[in-house]
Amino acid sequence: MGTKKMTRKQMREERKRKLRKRRRKRMIVVVLELIILAALSVVAYGMFKLNKMEQTTLDEKKLDIYKDTGDYTNIALFGLDSREGELEGGVQSDCMMIASIDNNTNEVKLVSVYRDTLLQQKDGSYGKANSAYTKGGPEEAIALMNRNLDLDIKKYVSVNFNALADVVDALGGIDLEMTEEEVYWTNGYCTETSKVVGRKTSVLSGAGNHHVDGIQAVSYARIRYTTGDDFKRTERQRIILEKVMQKAKEAKISTLNQILDEVLPQVSTNLTMANFMGMAANAVNYELGEMSGFPFTVTASEKIKKHKGSYVVPVGLAKNVSELHRFLFGEESYTPSENVQAINDEIIYLSGVDPSTFKEGVDVSYRENEKEDSDKEEEE
Repeated sequence: MGTKKMTRKQMREERKRKLRKRRRKRMIVVVLELIILAALSVVAYGMFKLNKMEQTTLDEKKLDIYKDTGDYTNIALFGLDSREGELEGGVQSDCMMIASIDNNTNEVKLVSVYRDTLLQQKDGSYGKANSAYTKGGPEEAIALMNRNLDLDIKKYVSVNFNALADVVDALGGIDLEMTEEEVYWTNGYCTETSKVVGRKTSVLSGAGNHHVDGIQAVSYARIRYTTGDDFKRTERQRIILEKVMQKAKEAKISTLNQILDEVLPQVSTNLTMANFMGMAANAVNYELGEMSGFPFTVTASEKIKKHKGSYVVPVGLAKNVSELHRFLFGEESYTPSENVQAINDEIIYLSGVDPSTFKEGVDVSYRENEKEDSDKEEEE
């Protein structure tokens, strides 16, 4: 059977079809090349920026990791009371948080750990949660969280707390609803914060909504002397974080670039480039979920055996750890480890606070001494 000859018209149409196909293929190649170049540019830019951070490595064998929590990435966040820029220990961790990312839903939950919570330290003694960072830096602070809360935290980010002032100022300030009491103490803290940051601020007046600058935001977040004390303090820190995140989402690239330039030198982390790139891939999908404070049920006591000062005492550490795993990981009936059970019993012995006899409605307010040595307690 012979081959059917094509007419001139058909030949012209065939050549046009092949030409369109070749052009379409070239266009796809060009688009792919642009995408790859763009991706490479972002990676190179990111590496340049991230090099400004203080990147460290931790010995995972010393982190007291309990067990894998599954499809969650848990990161410890520390806001440091660093007057001289120290990031690796010898300073108080004013703010201690756990950021838990659900890798299936991209929901991010935050838990503030009350800095004065009575917990077991590295050497088996008991002290305030924030003393771990002072003694052993991020490694010991992460180990404290894992040991007392049955967690698997391996990564951390530490930030000089005053870097928050730079972020808020770069974003043009944030709006805060403040009580008369909060305004009074914010103004009081601004005097010291201004000296540390090296900038001046204005005086706030009256309760209500205030548009605050960086120094005022930091001062607001550090207030200890209002009703609710450290419990309210951690709530204020979470409010600041949420406000900053909302503002950052609306910011221009040039503004975010400025923030990176100013803040990254004040950051220490053991997150790697691969970690950052993995999170960056899902960044647009991340949603800030619920936030809370730990322990969930607490009281306060100045009568801890062989200790001085005020402490936040969990009303049953084991019960609170079960609630933490329900809150973060959706485990409805989590059974704490034997180690946490033992710590639970020791805290009951030291504090006299027994969940089986504790009555609801006990006043949880307490006062902290503003002097630095107030955070140092006599341990066993």
